[in-house]
Amino acid sequence: MANVTFQSNPAQTAGELPAVGEALPDFTVVGTDLSDITPADYAGKRLVLSLFPSIDTGVCQAQARSFNEKANSLNNTVVLSISKDLPFALDRFCAAEGLENVVAGSAFRSSFGEDFGATLQDSPLAGLLARGVIVTDADHKVVYAKFVDEVTDEPNYDEALAALQ
Repeated sequence: MANVTFQSNPAQTAGELPAVGEALPDFTVVGTDLSDITPADYAGKRLVLSLFPSIDTGVCQAQARSFNEKANSLNNTVVLSISKDLPFALDRFCAAEGLENVVAGSAFRSSFGEDFGATLQDSPLAGLLARGVIVTDADHKVVYAKFVDEVTDEPNYDEALAALQ
C-alpha cells in the first residue's frame, strides 16, 4: 500500500502504482460514449494516465484542464483522465470546459483502481482513486509513476511530462 494524505490525515491506497520499467497492466475503463477504452486502442502511442478522485472537485478540474492544455504540444501521446466518476459527469465537464485534448475514462465498473493500487482504502474518499500520474513510452512501458503525496494537491505536471523526453 502507498501512504498518501487527505487534508493532512493519513490515507492508504490498495497498493502501489506499476513500477518504472514494467509493462503497463492491461485495463478497461468506460469512455464518455459508454464504449470500452483499453491501452490497445492506443497501440504505438505514448500514454499519460491522469488519475484523480472526482471531476466534481476544484483540484480535479484543474488537473483535467492542465493536462488538456499540455496535451496540445505532446507528439504521439494520448492523455487519459481517469476517475470513478460516471461517464456522464466526465462528459458534461469536458464538454462545458471544451476539453478536447484528453480522453476521459471512468473506472466505475472495472477493477482499474484495485489493479493499479490506486483505490483509496480509507479517509472520507475511500473507494475513489488517489491522485496520481502514470506515463508510458510508445510500447506502453512505464517511464513514470507517482501518487501525489497530498490528495488535495495537483500533480507535478512538469516532472511527469519530463519523462516523455
